[in-house]
Amino acid sequence: MATYRRWWRDYRTASGRRVVREAIMALGTNDRATVLEAMADVARHGKRSARHIRGDIYELRADGTDATFRLLFATEGRFSQVLLALAFFAKTTQKTPERMIKLAERRLIDWRSRGRTGS
Repeated sequence: MATYRRWWRDYRTASGRRVVREAIMALGTNDRATVLEAMADVARHGKRSARHIRGDIYELRADGTDATFRLLFATEGRFSQVLLALAFFAKTTQKTPERMIKLAERRLIDWRSRGRTGS
């Protein structure tokens, strides 16, 4: 079975804002490095390095120095090679907040409806 190289893309709003990227870049150096390493791990190993939430949404976990972070993403492309970052937040509860899951689902629908040109 062929293996396809995976890469990350981040959701962009219709106006072009890169909200997930902005949130990650606003972190301190150590926390940002931890999140980026977790993203690299998913790029190397695929969805098995993440937790399935529901539907097309998966969750990446990164335990930083200041907080525990979550990145909600979906795989796209013919061979699921595109890892689309949809929502990022510091986790403060046991369960992933429903509002964050719904936000990720809305952003995925928006991204797909724009024909992937706005991502």
